[in-house]
Amino acid sequence: MRLSAFADRWLPRIVLAPTVIASLVFVYGFIALTGYLSLTASRMMPNYEYAGFGKYIELFDLDRWWVAAANLGVFGLLFIAACLAIGLLLAIFLDQKIRLEGALRAVYLYPMALSFIVTGAAWKWILNPGLGLEKMVRGWGFENFTFDWLIDPDMAIYTVVIAGVWQSSGFVMALFLAGLRGVDDSIIKAAQVDGASLPAIYRRIVIPSLRPVFFSALLILAHIAIKSFDLVMALTAGGPGTSTTVPAVFMYQYAFSRGQLALGAASAMMMLATVLAVLVPMMYLETKGTRHGR
Repeated sequence: MRLSAFADRWLPRIVLAPTVIASLVFVYGFIALTGYLSLTASRMMPNYEYAGFGKYIELFDLDRWWVAAANLGVFGLLFIAACLAIGLLLAIFLDQKIRLEGALRAVYLYPMALSFIVTGAAWKWILNPGLGLEKMVRGWGFENFTFDWLIDPDMAIYTVVIAGVWQSSGFVMALFLAGLRGVDDSIIKAAQVDGASLPAIYRRIVIPSLRPVFFSALLILAHIAIKSFDLVMALTAGGPGTSTTVPAVFMYQYAFSRGQLALGAASAMMMLATVLAVLVPMMYLETKGTRHGR
């Protein structure tokens, strides 16, 4: 009996201990190391001599950093808004118990099975004026058709949005569909008995009840947007010029390509600060709403 009680108490802790230790070392430990390196004068190799906040001042003086931050703002806002809108519409469409729902759900979810590298490479071919959409439409006889966003510095960031939305909106759809299937049917039937139309039921009853799903989707999409690196590198490599450079690309270029390890670490810490600036208020609002029964 004592052995059974001992196993019940300590076996779960023993099983979880390696994961906890690995997380402490390889996640939080390396975050702490990156933070310290940002306070040094490290270049090609780490230099552990404390040098103050000079690299942060240097970072904020770089126009390239502010361009990257502005690009992230454009990409993040459009990416999150489009994924939420398309995902919700697709979920409502599939919630109507249509035929071939399983097949359509698989089609919408398929892009999520691909890595962002594959997505970026595929859309690079599709949007390449000499290979993809523009060449195909011109081959149909529309000689004046142009779609050169990929090489247009003013429009290139929107190609990243298109590729990102294509990959992630199906995942958001799955989240919303799960939330819709959890809504009590009796509430909907009662509203129909009272004469409410289907659009009104979704607008006034169903969608407001999906607040936790909106929170989860927004959190995941914000995290994807802030750390976007592989999609940008595969699709545009940050170009033309710096038109699609985002903070993750900036960090990689300065830390590994330009031998400015401390500056790259400072930019990485600013990305972490951005994640926390999004995460903490959202979690506070969600926790506050749950505590008050909303």
